[in-house]
Amino acid sequence: MRTVSPPDTWAYALRLPRDPRAARVARMTVRAALDGHGRSELRDGVELLTSELVGNAYRHTRGPCSLRLAALGDGRLRVGVWDSDPRVPGLFAEPSGGRVAPALPDAVGGRGLCLVQEYADSWGGLTPGDDPAGRGAGKLLWFEVGGRSVKWPTGEQDCV
Repeated sequence: MRTVSPPDTWAYALRLPRDPRAARVARMTVRAALDGHGRSELRDGVELLTSELVGNAYRHTRGPCSLRLAALGDGRLRVGVWDSDPRVPGLFAEPSGGRVAPALPDAVGGRGLCLVQEYADSWGGLTPGDDPAGRGAGKLLWFEVGGRSVKWPTGEQDCV
């Protein structure tokens, strides 16, 4: 008799309060989950991109946000961040095809979406009408990594 092993899938969800420390808590959660599941090769980049999305949720909304990590079984990892603002940024409104211009060298912000387009394999956004989980308000921004050879920041400033 042959046995079939289920794919290596797992998921974590975390609700984060509207707090300036939320991005740090999200990074620690990502680190623990990836290390615990033997996916530490993804850790640095996923921490960076997760921190950007959670930081944007804190900066641009007045409510809490939620983080979800899911291993999809084919080597990919999907990270989603839900927040209470229904506006989907341009890059996420055009999944994996939209492009944002690099930030000016002296700009103090504006690099987060550029980082997503540079280092994620795919990305997208869902609004209440699109969301199969039926959250009813806000938006869900997500990205996936691990579907291609990992290309993480090397110190070069791709998004400047």
